[in-house]
Amino acid sequence: MNNLVIGAISGCLVVILGAFGAHGLKDVLDEYGKSIYEKAVLYQMFHTIAILVLGIIEKIQPNIDLDLAGWAFLLGIILFSGSLYILAITGNKFFGMITPVGGIFYILGWVLLLFKVN
Repeated sequence: MNNLVIGAISGCLVVILGAFGAHGLKDVLDEYGKSIYEKAVLYQMFHTIAILVLGIIEKIQPNIDLDLAGWAFLLGIILFSGSLYILAITGNKFFGMITPVGGIFYILGWVLLLFKVN
């Protein structure tokens, strides 16, 4: 996995999704939906930056393989932020049950990073 490529793609997507939420959905979402959507954007951006940092570390220290941490962050983005995007737009509470699984992947990514660089 090329963490720099994945991070760049996710960075592009998070800007598009953030702009879409701010402009395209401003008259569609209620306050609760807006807060959920903003949380999804925020966590996607944090973990996009984390993926980019993994890629930079791998460039500087090629002997450190951070692919598992990158995959964990990517799965966190898909499951945590993705479920919140869908929940905010549809109001379907089922997607809120997926969110914690994504949170576990976020945590796993940080733990894997800790063990690989320590």
